[in-house]
Amino acid sequence: MEGNFCQLWPRAKFIEAAITGSMAQYIPALEYYSDGKLPLVSNMYTSSECFFGVNLKPLCDPSDVAYTLLPNMGYFEFIPLGENGTILMNVGEEDEVPNDKLVDLVQVRLGCYYELVVTTFAGLYRHRVGDVLQVIGIYNRAPQFRYICRRDVILSVEDDKINEEDLQKSINVAQKLLEPYSALLMDYTSYVDASTMPGGLGHYVLYWEIRFHESSKADDQLANNAALDDKVLQECCITMEEDLDYTYRICRTHNKSVGPLEIRVVEPGTFEELMNFFIK
Repeated sequence: MEGNFCQLWPRAKFIEAAITGSMAQYIPALEYYSDGKLPLVSNMYTSSECFFGVNLKPLCDPSDVAYTLLPNMGYFEFIPLGENGTILMNVGEEDEVPNDKLVDLVQVRLGCYYELVVTTFAGLYRHRVGDVLQVIGIYNRAPQFRYICRRDVILSVEDDKINEEDLQKSINVAQKLLEPYSALLMDYTSYVDASTMPGGLGHYVLYWEIRFHESSKADDQLANNAALDDKVLQECCITMEEDLDYTYRICRTHNKSVGPLEIRVVEPGTFEELMNFFIK
């Protein structure tokens, strides 16, 4: 049923949620349940280490969310990264970054990517948060940062490595193929299937939970999942593979060290049941 938020909370003015990085996958679902009538607001950038910054334009489009770091919350330093957030220095996660390789808040450059390092007033000293940020603008001499992703690789087979941002971008492209079927990707997860290795080809597997706009009953959802035939899902797989980076495509087509990407559709409510299971 569309418009659940507006019907349950008729006086709601906006939806406050984390909608950057990997959480951007939930933007279509939030817009679906609010019937597109409530703005999505991501007004704070926080973590367990400390409060980092604020979004000075909370009513902006989700794709334009940027944060201004507050220097009174901690001492922020940055590790320069390469294009699209790739690592430039051979420094392990537990290794100390040389002082001459760190950049202060006032030294970051527009368009460049950085990994955030924070020293908190509570005594946490030069902690590598792992967040990859890009400087996308300057407001009143303060740099505006876009949260890109977590630095760590989340999928890897052979020489290929896929990070959170690349995976999300490819899924954003592929899920558009569901729109003609009035289908919406509600949630997903991924893992590496290495069961055929060594000797065979490891490959990436994605579990998709799909909801159809015209139906809310579980039985109808299952019937619609069946109607979303293998051809459509194969097209989604091909689209994702074409959108992934050069290394992945070389591993798939030239080196043939990575097997075909696979999408498996799960029953409606699967992710919620898993969440409830682990909470209990």
